[in-house]
Amino acid sequence: MHVVDLAEGHVAALEKLDQVDGSRAWNLGTGVGTSVTQMIAAFESSTGRPIPYSVVPRREGDLPQSWADTTRAETELGWKAARGLAEMARDGWRWQSQNPNGFVG
Repeated sequence: MHVVDLAEGHVAALEKLDQVDGSRAWNLGTGVGTSVTQMIAAFESSTGRPIPYSVVPRREGDLPQSWADTTRAETELGWKAARGLAEMARDGWRWQSQNPNGFVG
């Protein structure tokens, strides 16, 4: 999920909290699962470099699939992730390339 979508989702949730009684939870995400191989391909495309990896058996306790049901966020917050995997990988790589040491304060 793109960090800007995440930030916008948090703002939408914070604004909505004033209108609900008590607390409320909303799943933020794309609503679509992304495989590890899809993630590798997106970063290979955005970096122009191959990413070495090995396919190994799943670890004990690892789920075969997992993703957020974002229906409530869409319905109650009017929020939906607007950016896809390719844009997330491209922007993440650009930021990391421009900030190789992360946030320096």
